[in-house]
Amino acid sequence: MSAPSIRARVRAEMIDEIKAVARRHLATDGANLSLRAVARDMGMVSSALYRYFPSRDDLLTALILEAYEALGDAVEAADAAVDRRDLRGRWHAACRAARTWALTHPAEYALLYGSPVPGYAAPDDTVMPAQRPPTTLVGILGDGFADGRLTVDGDDLPEPVRADLAEIAAGLFPGLPESLLARGMAGWTQLFGLISFELFGRLNRAVPHRDEYFDHQTALMADLIGLPR
Repeated sequence: MSAPSIRARVRAEMIDEIKAVARRHLATDGANLSLRAVARDMGMVSSALYRYFPSRDDLLTALILEAYEALGDAVEAADAAVDRRDLRGRWHAACRAARTWALTHPAEYALLYGSPVPGYAAPDDTVMPAQRPPTTLVGILGDGFADGRLTVDGDDLPEPVRADLAEIAAGLFPGLPESLLARGMAGWTQLFGLISFELFGRLNRAVPHRDEYFDHQTALMADLIGLPR
C-alpha cells in the first residue's frame, strides 16, 4: 500500500473514532459538544482535533449527516421488504422502522429532531438526507395513486398551501395531486411527533403499552391518508 493510501486510511480511522467518541458525548451531554472534551477522551490535545474537524459545527454536521443516512436506510429497507402492492403494510413497516431506529439511537434522534443547537445552522448538504424518510412515506402514496388505488375526493386546500405543495410535488413527486401530498405530509409530521412524544417522555405514565399505542396511531394515520385495508 502506498504512503498516501496509508495516510488516507489512518485519517479515515481517526475520523471514525472521533465521531464515535462524540456520539458518546451526545448520549451524556446532549448536543452541547465540546471538541476539547472529545480530544481529552481520546488522549489528544485539542489542536490536533482541528486537523480533522475545524470546528464544533463541522463535527455536528458530520454526526447529523450520518444519523439522517442511517434513519433513511432503516426506513427504506423496511419499505422495500414489503410487497409493493401492500400500501398499508409498507406504511406500517416504514413507521415502525423509524420508531425502532429512534429508540435504539435516542441521542442521534434528539440531535435531528430535538431542540435546535444554539448557534448552529445546518448546511444545505443535510437537506437531501433529511428528505429520505418523508420521501419514502409519501412515495407509498404515489405508488397507490399511480395504479389507481388511491384517489382524490374533493380538495379544500387553501391557495397558499396549494402553491407550496405544488412546488414540493414538482421537485419530488411529479404528478402527485397536492391534496394527496398534504395527507402524506400530515402523516409524516404526526409520525415524528408521536416518536418525539415517546422518546422525550411526554407519554410517561399516560400510555404504558407503547407498542400497541404506536400501531394504533399509525393505523389512524393510514386511515386519514386513505390507504386501503
